Amino acid sequence: MTGEIATDRMVLKIGGAEREHFLYGLVTQDLKPEGEGLAYSALLSPQGKYLADFFLLNRGDHILLDVKADAAQALAQRLMMYKLRADVTIEDSGLPVVRGLGEAPAGAWPDPRDAALGWRGYGMEGGQPEVDWDALRVSHVVPETGVELVPDGSFILEMGFDRLSGVDHRKGCYVGQEVTARMKHKTELRKGLVQVEIEGAVPVGTEVLAEDGRAAGTVYTQADGRALAYLRFDRAKGPMTAGEARLSWPSARG
Repeated sequence: MTGEIATDRMVLKIGGAEREHFLYGLVTQDLKPEGEGLAYSALLSPQGKYLADFFLLNRGDHILLDVKADAAQALAQRLMMYKLRADVTIEDSGLPVVRGLGEAPAGAWPDPRDAALGWRGYGMEGGQPEVDWDALRVSHVVPETGVELVPDGSFILEMGFDRLSGVDHRKGCYVGQEVTARMKHKTELRKGLVQVEIEGAVPVGTEVLAEDGRAAGTVYTQADGRALAYLRFDRAKGPMTAGEARLSWPSARG
């Protein structure tokens, strides 16, 4: 299958002699060595909240950073704020993002989040969009920038970044690490992103109500009778509603 151009993505080019050290101290996942593929990572606030997620590709003398286009400027500004006097450059690479399903062709790399999401390449030729990526994301519980992943609102462990290879708990310090480590080792998650069954359709961001009428979470992307929802686990144990839609979480705890 021919890859498609992801028109909603932008690729930043990170250069300079200190580029690897710079990113290592900021982001949640370590950069892979040149030639070993993509790393999925995030930048957090000092309070441990999600700010942006992206893919990193080590090209030897520079690093490519693949991010949602409408989040690129804010991310670049945030990185520049941390740069200070470090020998680091940040610019638009001008490269298109091409993605597709199946085995990665030459010059492309498997999506590190889930094998079902196919591959990504940079500067390759691509065609028109053909894949229903939202349906794939719902099927495999993969959050999207600016939809399920809310800047200054989401916590990455609640969004499944452990499962999506988006955080390395063994790497050195990064911004927001203390909060993330505490959530990993000292607490049981009480909220999180899950797949639910849904009858009907509602706008993304509609509040979910438990059977007793208490707020139980929020419903987001929907496809093929299923949806991604951010739920309070203690309240999501029976039938739920979101606007005119009916929801159920088959994997409800307890």
